[in-house]
Amino acid sequence: MKEKTSSPVNWLPLIIIVICAAILWNITPPEGLTLPAWHSAIVFVATIACIVAKVLPIGAVGLIGITVFALTYASGATTAVESITTALSDLNSSLIWLIVVAFMIARGFIKTGLGRRIALQMIRLLGKRTLGLAYGLAVADLILSPAMPSNTARCGGVIYPIADSLARSFNSNPEDQSRNKIGTFLITCIGNVNDVTAAMFMTAYTGNLLAVKLAANADVHLTWGSWFVAAIVPCLASLIIVPLLVYWLTKPEIKHTPDAPILAKTELEKMGKMSRSEWIMTATVVLLLILWIFGDKLGVDPTAASFVGLSFLLLTGVLTWEDVKSEKGAWDTLIWFAALLMMANQLKKLGFTTWFGNLIGDHIGTAMGDSSWILILLLLNAAYFYTHYFFASGNAQIAALYAVFLSVGINLHIPALPMALMLAFTSSLYCSLTQYSHARGPILFGAGYVPTGTWWRVGFVVSIVNQAIFLTLGLIWWKTLGLY
Repeated sequence: MKEKTSSPVNWLPLIIIVICAAILWNITPPEGLTLPAWHSAIVFVATIACIVAKVLPIGAVGLIGITVFALTYASGATTAVESITTALSDLNSSLIWLIVVAFMIARGFIKTGLGRRIALQMIRLLGKRTLGLAYGLAVADLILSPAMPSNTARCGGVIYPIADSLARSFNSNPEDQSRNKIGTFLITCIGNVNDVTAAMFMTAYTGNLLAVKLAANADVHLTWGSWFVAAIVPCLASLIIVPLLVYWLTKPEIKHTPDAPILAKTELEKMGKMSRSEWIMTATVVLLLILWIFGDKLGVDPTAASFVGLSFLLLTGVLTWEDVKSEKGAWDTLIWFAALLMMANQLKKLGFTTWFGNLIGDHIGTAMGDSSWILILLLLNAAYFYTHYFFASGNAQIAALYAVFLSVGINLHIPALPMALMLAFTSSLYCSLTQYSHARGPILFGAGYVPTGTWWRVGFVVSIVNQAIFLTLGLIWWKTLGLY
C-alpha cells in the first residue's frame, strides 16, 4: 500500500492570491502610474502575500516570483532576453553576496564550538544571579552577532540550547508550572535581547542588508561602520535595560544561581583548551571586523572582506567545501533576497515607490499640519512597528514597507538619515512582538517555557521601551554625530 504524502504547497491561499493578482492585472493603473509600474507592483505584492501565507518556503516563493516576473514581462521589457535579464539582475548584488558569505562564515562558530565556549565563559563570569545569567547570554549573543547574520541560528542554535540546559538544571521544566522558576525568564529574555544585537551590526541580521539596499535607492547610503556608530549608543542602552525589564515582567522565582558558574566551568573543562580551529575562527572574526570598519581607508569592499574571511577558513581547513555547499540558509537567502530586491528596485526605477510614498505623505501631511517632524517620525515608526503583528517574516515586511515608509517620511520633511536608521533598527526590534513574527519563534515558543499571554505582554512592553530609547537617546546621539 502506497504511503499518502501531503502536498508541500498551501494551495488555498495560493489560488486566492493568483485570482486577486489576475483581476488587478487587468485593471487600468491609477493616475500617475505606468503599466509596467502597476504590473511590477502586482507581482511584488503577490510574492509578499505568498511569503506571509507560507504558500511555500521563502526561497521557493522567491524563485517562482522571479519566474513570473520574467514570463509576464512585468518590467515593461520588450524581449524575452531583456525580461529574464531584468528578473535575474540582482543575483550579482554585492550586498546579497555579503550576507550569503557571512552565513557560511557563521557556520564556523557552531562547527568549531567557539560560539558555545563564548556563551559558557559569560555564564561562568556573570552567572551567580539569575539576572547575571541573562546578561551573560546577552554578551555572548553580542560577541557572535557581527559575523553571524542569521539571528535565528545565533539565538536558536547557540544561545537557546544553553539557556534550556540551565533552566532544566534548576528543575525549571517547560511541561509544568516549574517553568516560572527561571525558564520563562531566560527564554523570553534571549529572544528580546537577540532583537537588539541584530540591530547593532549591519551583518547581524539578513534584513539589515535589505534595508541598506532599499535606503540606497532613496540616496541614503549606510556603511558597516556608519551603521555601527549610529547603533552603538541606543543599542547598548537597550541591552542594559531589556533584561531588567523582562526580569521585572516575568518575575522568576529563583533569584540566585550559584551553581550556574560551576556548571559552566564543568562544561568548559569537558571542552578542553581552545582548539586550533577555534583560534583560527577567532582570528578570522577579528580580521573581518578590521576590514569592515576600516575598509574605506584600506580600499577593501565589505563583500570582498567577507570573501577574504571565507577563503581563509577554507584554506586552513576550518570549513570544507562540503560545509559551504550544505549551508542551506545561505543559498536560500541568495534566491529570496535576489527576488525581493529585484522587484523593489524595479518599483523604485519605474516610479511606483515615489508615487505611493507621495500619495500617503500628502494625506498625512494634510492631517498633521505643521507638527514637529519628530512627532511625525514617532507616529510613522509606531505604524511600521505594529504592522508587524500581520507579518510572519521580518524580511517580508522590510521588502514590502521599508521603502514606502522611508519615502513617506522624506516627503514629510523628516531628515533622511534618522528616518532610514529608525526604520532599519525597528526592522530588528519588532521580531519578538509575537511568537510567529520571526523564524526563531518555533524554536523558543515551541520549547513550551513561555505562555502566549506572557510572550505578547512582554513583547509589547519591550517594544514601547525600545522605541522610547531610540527616539530619545538615539536621536540625541545622531544629532551629536551630525546626521541631521
